Amino acid sequence: MIRHAGLIARRMAGTWRGALIEGPSGVGKSDLALRALDQGFVLVADDRTQVFVSGGGLYGRAPEALVGLIEARGLGVLPQASRPFCRIDLLVRCVDRPQAVERLPAPMFEVIEGVSTRVLDLWPLEPGAPGKIRRMFEHLGVAD
Repeated sequence: MIRHAGLIARRMAGTWRGALIEGPSGVGKSDLALRALDQGFVLVADDRTQVFVSGGGLYGRAPEALVGLIEARGLGVLPQASRPFCRIDLLVRCVDRPQAVERLPAPMFEVIEGVSTRVLDLWPLEPGAPGKIRRMFEHLGVAD
């Protein structure tokens, strides 16, 4: 299944963990991914992610035509070092305004291809957004 989403990964506890970044067109998904790359994440896919299940886990990779490419608004489509695939441990749902993020949300999950996946609603243009993804991996049980 192809999802209109980007996928970034970070090596944690010896394993690559991925955050699938979804949201409406123009909300800032690629901008968030670019800032996350500057903070130690690695690109897996931008704009479109092929999602699949293997061994009970959810995984993602870039469609062949988009491997190693990321869009930077104002610059165009640029080459970017990338991983071939990674496990998806978090769905980041990008919202269009900071007020759409609940201050103290209850844990949320979404079933993707039959796999229950942790959800983080996030305003992607917030300066601290990449750090929130990393902290979600570290402190909320996403990383082993």
